[in-house]
Amino acid sequence: MVAKGSLFVISAPSGAGKTTLVKALIQAIPDACVSVSYTTRAMRPQERNGIDYHFVTHDEFKKMLKDGDFLEHAQVFGNYYGTSKVWVEEMRQQGRDVILEIDWQGAKLVRHQFIETQSIYILPLSREILQERLQKRHQDNVEVINERMEQAKDQISHYNEYDYLIFNDQFEIALEDLKSIFRTHRLYWRRQQMECQGVIEKLLS
Repeated sequence: MVAKGSLFVISAPSGAGKTTLVKALIQAIPDACVSVSYTTRAMRPQERNGIDYHFVTHDEFKKMLKDGDFLEHAQVFGNYYGTSKVWVEEMRQQGRDVILEIDWQGAKLVRHQFIETQSIYILPLSREILQERLQKRHQDNVEVINERMEQAKDQISHYNEYDYLIFNDQFEIALEDLKSIFRTHRLYWRRQQMECQGVIEKLLS
């Protein structure tokens, strides 16, 4: 019997390295997948529609919102982001762990609906490092970077609402910390009971 997959929420201020860590995690952890969010923001260079995000217009997003298609949604820096409710449930029914890369507002909505959600917050060691990473990405102009830095303090203040806290100072160490959370959760007895029911029954016979 395949146990239903778990739901993981991973949040971080912009520039903390969340996306890079999650991409590496997916390569290392079997049967884990990342939800591809819907967004109204413009596509950046090198991004692919349906791979990095589902890029939609404001009208399309509002229709999906009205139809109840989103598990959660939020407005960030003037753009809307949302997670497909149907896709998440389909993946979990297949036994896959689903990762949502969302902000603290979306995380709060998801935890309210699914109390078993595992939540992880990723932080840099300093604001200076955060700003340096934003500048090195070459994705945003100075005004946007300044806006992200101004909002970072408010975002970071919600770290204590999460189950786990990872400091992304050395990438490999942060990745190992992230992988350990997933591996440990998969050893939870209720999940093991579902996946190894035959073995357990033989041991008890």
